[in-house]
Amino acid sequence: MPDDPLIDKVPPHSLEAEMAVLGAMMLSPEAIGLCVQYLADDAFYRAEHRTLFATLVDLYDASQPVDLVTMKEALAQAGHLEAVGGEDYLVTLADSTPTIANAEYYARVVKEKALLRGLINAAAEIIRDAHTPGDPIDTVLDRCEQRIFEVVERKIVGQAADLRSILTEVMQKIELVGGSGITGLPTGFMDLDDKTRGLQAGEFIVLAARPSVGKSALALNIAEHIAVNLNRGVAFFSLEMSKEELALRLISSRAEVDGQALRKGKVSTEKARFILDDVVNSVLKDAPLYIDDSAALRIIDLRAKARRLLARRNIELIIVDYLQLMTSPGAESRQVEVSNISRGLKALARELGVPVLAVAQLRRESEEHKRPRLSDLRESGAIEQDADVVLLLHRESMRHTPGSAEHTQHAGTAELIIAKQRNGPTDMLRLTWQREFTRFRTWSPREAAAGYPMEQYTVAGPAAPPDDADDGAEPPF
Repeated sequence: MPDDPLIDKVPPHSLEAEMAVLGAMMLSPEAIGLCVQYLADDAFYRAEHRTLFATLVDLYDASQPVDLVTMKEALAQAGHLEAVGGEDYLVTLADSTPTIANAEYYARVVKEKALLRGLINAAAEIIRDAHTPGDPIDTVLDRCEQRIFEVVERKIVGQAADLRSILTEVMQKIELVGGSGITGLPTGFMDLDDKTRGLQAGEFIVLAARPSVGKSALALNIAEHIAVNLNRGVAFFSLEMSKEELALRLISSRAEVDGQALRKGKVSTEKARFILDDVVNSVLKDAPLYIDDSAALRIIDLRAKARRLLARRNIELIIVDYLQLMTSPGAESRQVEVSNISRGLKALARELGVPVLAVAQLRRESEEHKRPRLSDLRESGAIEQDADVVLLLHRESMRHTPGSAEHTQHAGTAELIIAKQRNGPTDMLRLTWQREFTRFRTWSPREAAAGYPMEQYTVAGPAAPPDDADDGAEPPF
């Protein structure tokens, strides 16, 4: 583009603001402490200013006095005094500062110009990538998006706060928690939240079960609670079920209408009106739940979509259903592929600072023992290693023939095993299963008082002897 007017354009900068920042820092240690919250040495356009800023910060970090004399000595010892303009330029900087009180404003201007230059550099690298053959287009797109994301991240500024404001924020959190001890996102399951303190930001959580036990249902129940009850953004990536199927499940759960009747349209006119007016329009329609039902999703696609949702919709939780249906092209084996996906999900949680809840399938061979174990995670031990929390869902009724005494005894109940928790205890929790609504509930006092026969679960303990029960006696859901 030889006629492009931008080719010879000087990058955005403000020498006046840079000089004012450096002058304020030379005249006031308080200004140094303020400006370093906004700036690093690479924020300055002139190389001389980068050297001066780094020298000021070094003196400040060493608890040395900062003034014209100490700056002159430090620069001379490092051999930089003449390169930055000599003693005369130091005097000019001090004289160019209108008032120290405006140091923060000057720092903001310098940072803004640095961000604009960062965007220009990122754009140049994107153009270079686009003109360079070799890499697959998806790799190039991901790299381009990451470069822009890195510039956006540099905009975030952490500032020191006085104790009054810190205490106010802490008390607000305490009031929000309400004595429950929940520091993360509440799942809506009281016993689970008590043990995990909620879904923690930046953590990778795995929810695993054998086929047809209800792992997708439980994941959707959690999404419903956070998005509908708490009005907090949730991204739900469903690789197994369509968004329409998920919407039907949400309606069934919220309206307490039998899911099969709903699918077949066997609901009365009055009930249909109730569903539309009191559930869909009044409760579900405006919930910040974003469903993506793209099949065979790759980790590179998920990362790109999640970044955009975080930027545009302020999501606070990402759910993937389920992990083994994702793909990672180029892996030499299925085990390596699943390992790559697992590591990618963990990295995504850390990068975006939100919890990532991934549903996972357990091996069929795990049915040989009674309750699921960590070693049952299908196709890769990397899932167990990468996860901060592993939840194993078990329904004993699935192991017995429908109509049998054992099946009846355990119908409507479930166990949620906290098999791994990096920052907390392992345990086993009880849940109620409402099959007609495809919904789990916190174990009720009424059922607990009825004395449901629950054996003590030990994470490291021996497995129970296998049954000859027919798994699959209940239809999948």
